[in-house]
Amino acid sequence: MKQSRVTIRYAKALLQLSIEQNSLEDSYSDMILLNEICTESKEFSLFLKSPIVKTDQKLKILDEIFANKLGKTSMMFVNIITTKKRENLLASICKSFITQYKIHKKIETATVTTASPLDEKLKEEVIKFIRKHGEHEVELTETIDKSIIGGTIIRMGDKQLDASVSSAISDLKQK
Repeated sequence: MKQSRVTIRYAKALLQLSIEQNSLEDSYSDMILLNEICTESKEFSLFLKSPIVKTDQKLKILDEIFANKLGKTSMMFVNIITTKKRENLLASICKSFITQYKIHKKIETATVTTASPLDEKLKEEVIKFIRKHGEHEVELTETIDKSIIGGTIIRMGDKQLDASVSSAISDLKQK
């Protein structure tokens, strides 16, 4: 819980700083990049968490890695996080920032699970359906799960619409 509060506070601070410096979109893309690197590269995550590597060495390495990839605001933020010895929280801070950004921009993330890939026409219909039930912009994430047999499962925040064949079969078995 404590770690979550810290990451949210850092994320909100970066969001406010980015808004003030008119670099919100750049910071958002930078945090997506950092989040991907942290989740995909186990070595990078271990480097961030390592107590053996000194702070000044970490700053040099991070500067060499991200000098041309991150914007000024994001690079400054990473340096501050590292100086404060909070670099092990970087992945969580990135996730919190992405969440805060979506709240600020009123973007709703919806996950659609189907047995086979959706075509463009069906994607548009799903987006229209989601917009009808909410007042936010929609970011659609598509996952494929063969175990649902057919139909769809739409998750949006804490709401879920399960119109899958496997749940219908399960309901029939229970009845």
